[in-house]
Amino acid sequence: MSTMATILVVDDEAEVLECMKLILVAEGFQVLAAADGAAALTVLRTQTVDLIVSDIRMPRMNGYQFYERVRSQPEWAATPFLFLTVRTLDSDVRYGKELGVDDYLAKPFEAEDLLAAVRGKLRRASQLAQLVGSAVPGAAKTPDVLVAGRLRVDTTQHRVWMDDRAIELSRSEFKVLECLVRRPGQAVSPQELVRITHGFEADGVEAGALLRPFIRSLRRKLGYPVGEVGCIENVRGVGYRLVFPDES
Repeated sequence: MSTMATILVVDDEAEVLECMKLILVAEGFQVLAAADGAAALTVLRTQTVDLIVSDIRMPRMNGYQFYERVRSQPEWAATPFLFLTVRTLDSDVRYGKELGVDDYLAKPFEAEDLLAAVRGKLRRASQLAQLVGSAVPGAAKTPDVLVAGRLRVDTTQHRVWMDDRAIELSRSEFKVLECLVRRPGQAVSPQELVRITHGFEADGVEAGALLRPFIRSLRRKLGYPVGEVGCIENVRGVGYRLVFPDES
């Protein structure tokens, strides 16, 4: 992993920003800084970054709002995102996980903890890029638009339509759906889906727990009522598969 990765740090506390900059620059990272989500978006429009470290409680645009804006843009959607926050309530963490948040680091933090979290996120991002082939020179190009039943998925623009209705998805939700659309009618294990969405290996129990919020959210966003599995079926003991029974 290159120590020349560029990291965007976002926090409304000047002391925290300066502390993070000193720690990261001393380790060879290039660092960009912003005081809130709105200012960070301005930075992203002109700079390419490899990782974002952001506080949650900020003026104008908080961390969760900033995260959703980042994930809604195809050019930023795959950027690893780490929340730096004093908010460690289970409800806060659960909400972030449902959005697809990569990880949290609690304040106050030690320099070693920040560096370990940053290196871990960059390593996982590199592994995921290799897994999906985006980092392999000369890799075969995948189709821009995938079609399965009533779904259309634009893999370049990270856009999804159910019939003719546009569906807004988080980065992780999109990755789950894209994987299922590429293999319609085939069961995909939770472990494989977690490798694609989170970039690391997990056992069946952990992978199932990580995926369930995304699957529930996907079903709701695709228009299925609470309690209905819709086109994303559970295959007991195996995983999930995409089906359209009304078309079979």
